[in-house]
Amino acid sequence: MSRAVLRNLGALLSGLVFGLGLSLAQMTNPNKVLNFLDISGPWDPSLLLVLGGAVVLSALGFHGVLKRGAPLWDTQFHLPLRQAIDRPLVIGSALFGLGWGLAGYCPGPAIASLGFGNPEALWVVPSIVAGAALQRWTHYRQTADID
Repeated sequence: MSRAVLRNLGALLSGLVFGLGLSLAQMTNPNKVLNFLDISGPWDPSLLLVLGGAVVLSALGFHGVLKRGAPLWDTQFHLPLRQAIDRPLVIGSALFGLGWGLAGYCPGPAIASLGFGNPEALWVVPSIVAGAALQRWTHYRQTADID
């Protein structure tokens, strides 16, 4: 099997495990997420266990995996090069949080919710795609002006 096929199968398997985890943790239920985000109302702290578990497992995983010279099915790791906290990062983070707080969905659970036929996800996912397309278009225009 070619390296590209193995890489795509690995991505598919990772996505399925991620989606299953989101579903089991009820992060595909916008009411559960909104109750977690609403600390002045019916606050539901149970998603702290999900977040804490994700951070611990990711930290352990990255620690072990990055000791390798390269991933199993690629020639190199593709890590972000920029580490600065700049204006676009802060504004984008605020918009992400605002959208998450308004809709109760972030991209992963929204896509997983499509599989459950949640009608809200039919509106949220195209909005996320439109926002991503707008960001790419804006970034392309800004970098084209520089060149």
